[in-house]
Amino acid sequence: MIQDWTQLIENMNGGVKNLRQGAPETMQGFSALAKGALGGTALDKKTKELIALAIGVAVRCQPCIAYHSESAAKSGATREEVLETMGMAIYMGAGPSVMYAAHALEAFDQMKAAQAK
Repeated sequence: MIQDWTQLIENMNGGVKNLRQGAPETMQGFSALAKGALGGTALDKKTKELIALAIGVAVRCQPCIAYHSESAAKSGATREEVLETMGMAIYMGAGPSVMYAAHALEAFDQMKAAQAK
């Protein structure tokens, strides 16, 4: 195992909470942005989470990979869908995205396994 992705989320939650408390207006704005991005009806939540996961890989953001792998799993994404999404992330992000795509697949597998328990 490269990373314990559930533990990464738990570790990040405290830092994000501190950020929400320390910069409430900024974080309220960010929450509004997230709500707007997840709104609408043309794309379902699963598709939006797969897009976010691909972007997390392309910009090399491990916490983004963890959170969006968890959300993709909860939204019903399949491993095959994640693999195709990683193909697009690799295509758009080249070699470094290959390495982060491996992280994203492992994170998704861990989240899906945790949900099955």
